Amino acid sequence: MKVVLQHLTKKFPSRNRKVNDEVIAVNDFDFEIPDGKLIGLLGPSGCGKSTCLNLISGLLTPTSGRILFGDDDVTDLPPENRGVGLVFQNYALYPHLTVRQNIQFPLQNLKGADRPSREEMDRRALEAAKLVQIEGLMDRKPGEMSGGQQQRVAIARAVVKMPRVLLLDEPLSNLDARLRLQTREEIRRIQRETGITTVFVTHDQEEAMSISDMIVVMKDGVVHQIDQPQNVYDDPVDLFVAKFLGTPPINVFEGAVRGGRLYIGDEDVLDVPGADDRAVWVGIRPEGFVLKPDGRFTCGLDRVEVMGRDISVVCHHPAATADQIRAIISAENRAGATGQAVRFDLKPRKVHLFDRESEARVPFDGPRAPMDEVK
Repeated sequence: MKVVLQHLTKKFPSRNRKVNDEVIAVNDFDFEIPDGKLIGLLGPSGCGKSTCLNLISGLLTPTSGRILFGDDDVTDLPPENRGVGLVFQNYALYPHLTVRQNIQFPLQNLKGADRPSREEMDRRALEAAKLVQIEGLMDRKPGEMSGGQQQRVAIARAVVKMPRVLLLDEPLSNLDARLRLQTREEIRRIQRETGITTVFVTHDQEEAMSISDMIVVMKDGVVHQIDQPQNVYDDPVDLFVAKFLGTPPINVFEGAVRGGRLYIGDEDVLDVPGADDRAVWVGIRPEGFVLKPDGRFTCGLDRVEVMGRDISVVCHHPAATADQIRAIISAENRAGATGQAVRFDLKPRKVHLFDRESEARVPFDGPRAPMDEVK
């Protein structure tokens, strides 16, 4: 089911009665979610992603804009008539009901000809339980289950009536790290098997990038970028997106473009033909450094952290916005990561320039090989 959001805006009144300013939680969100895709809504806390999810579900009414499921305008429909499945952060299971009864609950609320028989409810509940691999726990109650098992029950309950759209609001935040990894893989598997259009809300960029077909990066109610995860990582539209995505995070420096060359401090670190002369923020991904004895960029060495296949060269530079810089290089190329200073060349595809004032991306035409192919 295709979902179309047309200039969706949601405003809340100010809590301060003396001030009439409204809080804009979602600001002119315009996007089409393709049929059968998994979309990740990503952003820091308070960016408006959960508000957007609640607008799609019908739990909130938009201040302006329209919501369409396929060709059907559902903007004014109540949640129960939209055909959505919801999975909340806290699972919201009924503690006095068994797993089977929890899964069947949405079916029991159907009325008239839509209400299946008891046998059909049992069959569909078992199918949903098998989908999330909890068919052996049907007679347990939530209090007798782990957090991961409860999450699977919540997902089964949401998909049992085969909703047109499945909405997941930070469903993994209450799980430990290993269980989060396992459960997010299960969510991706379930989405692919059912083909249900799914919107997944999270503040964890690794979660969003690992399972989403496309991600929507938001801040303060405004959409900054919509694209495939790798494209957003490789080609961020602004400094916020560049800093929000990536582990370890991108290294940011004060720099300047002069005569087609990029300067950080007094060093000419990279050729950037096509870029206008200006003050810039320079973002360098951790994997964008190449350790070379005669490299163009010099940093003070703090320490080297061994990570197995790779090493992390932790260093510092007076133009950096953070106290530490991290460069990830192959453990085979660690020669030179000694002494008080290290020298690097930079991979052009891993260097991003942003205007110092607007923080918008500054494009440049630079060589993409062979430097970018150096591991």
